Amino acid sequence: MVVSAPESDGSGTAEWAVVRVDGEIDVATGPELRRRLIELVDEGVRHVVLDLSTVPFLDSSALGVFVTGLKRLRIAGGTMRLAACRPPVRAVLKITSLDRVFFLYPSVEAALADETEYTAPTGA
Repeated sequence: MVVSAPESDGSGTAEWAVVRVDGEIDVATGPELRRRLIELVDEGVRHVVLDLSTVPFLDSSALGVFVTGLKRLRIAGGTMRLAACRPPVRAVLKITSLDRVFFLYPSVEAALADETEYTAPTGA
């Protein structure tokens, strides 16, 4: 898993971070991602983009990690965006209706470029 340096919004506060996840997210690897998301929120990051472009598979424990991370970010006034989901990952999100909870983008660049201020999506 690779985490980019959080980006400042100009006020000196790191508001954004991109987390690139490599490989499967499952019961063995999910705890590391959960820990890193919690650390980012504790460091003051308010918006996270998860780059899932190299994730071929995720299981239900990964969905729990995503939801936990989103809840922590929302409590802190932030958001989580999922970027570049492969078709199998997108299918899992759709089957579980989590595609209505998370903001999905075709690329990290698109996720970062969207300046829309979001409230919770419907279904959250």
